[in-house]
Amino acid sequence: MRIEPPEGGFHGPAKRSVTIAGHPTSISLEPLFWAALEAAAAERALPLNALIAAIDHARIQGNDPPNLASAIRTWLLDAASAQNNSDKAASRSH
Repeated sequence: MRIEPPEGGFHGPAKRSVTIAGHPTSISLEPLFWAALEAAAAERALPLNALIAAIDHARIQGNDPPNLASAIRTWLLDAASAQNNSDKAASRSH
């Protein structure tokens, strides 16, 4: 089995500054995750900072919250999986 790199290749994290609850913070995510996060914010008609703040709020509710970058990656993967499952269910009903 041959594994191909993603289109554009592999890239390490890129650090960006965002503001959450009035406080600046830096988050390091790979460009692919930044693009997915921006798309998710646009789909929800939210500013990027607002979506990140919502993910952060959900993250800190847990018993052992991960760092924010991990929470964002996990949320994005879960959202993509839920969308994929929704798309599959919709295609079966047609």
